[in-house]
Amino acid sequence: MSRHITATREEWLKARLDLLAAEKELTRRSDEVARRRQALPWVRVEKAYRFDTDDGSVSLADLFKGRSQLLVYHFMFGPDYSAGCPSCSAIADGFNGIAIHLANHDVMLWAVSRAPLAKLNAFKRRMGWTFPWASSHGSDFNFDFNVALTEAQQREGGFEYNYRPGTPLRGDGPTPACAAAAGTDGPTFMRDRPGMSAFAREDDVVYHTYSAYARGLDGLWGMYQWLDRAPKGRNESGVWWRHHDRYDQH
Repeated sequence: MSRHITATREEWLKARLDLLAAEKELTRRSDEVARRRQALPWVRVEKAYRFDTDDGSVSLADLFKGRSQLLVYHFMFGPDYSAGCPSCSAIADGFNGIAIHLANHDVMLWAVSRAPLAKLNAFKRRMGWTFPWASSHGSDFNFDFNVALTEAQQREGGFEYNYRPGTPLRGDGPTPACAAAAGTDGPTFMRDRPGMSAFAREDDVVYHTYSAYARGLDGLWGMYQWLDRAPKGRNESGVWWRHHDRYDQH
């Protein structure tokens, strides 16, 4: 039986109106943060990155597909994984529905991962996804945008994640379960990290405008936005989510 407080409708309404004031303030604050995000200076991308796609080898500029804005989700799928990270997969489950709307509003959305394209496409078919997914295999792209590290960096440090010196995660927490679901071991799994980056293109010049990592991705994780509004909230202990075609496996 729930031990949560109960109330009359009038008592509930008073508490709800108090919460509504806080929610409105949060919305105004979020709008202000969004304005500051969009006011960040742009940095010209000097390196000529190449990506493998269904249309062949393309440049970063090609990923825009004629739009002026590009959003990249740095999907954790390293070369030695056999499946995508289940956390990234849960986020990407929402991409099919929004990619078409973004594409028709001057914004291209891509996932980019270090695994070879054949692996990405096989997993994409398994998941039933249709959003564009590019392989940066053999490129510096993930390393330069701080979502991949080498074995030497993993042993010795000297890399950055979320705008601070990075340290490999311990072997506890979500890492073992997520690594197993991706078909690899913990250290290999953690040589890739999640993130997103935004780019703009003007006069045939590509600029990096924004990147976010770790909890900065919470707003992209659709199921958590719903859970935060459910009676019991996130209500979790450990990793409960799976690839969406694995919930019937015990």
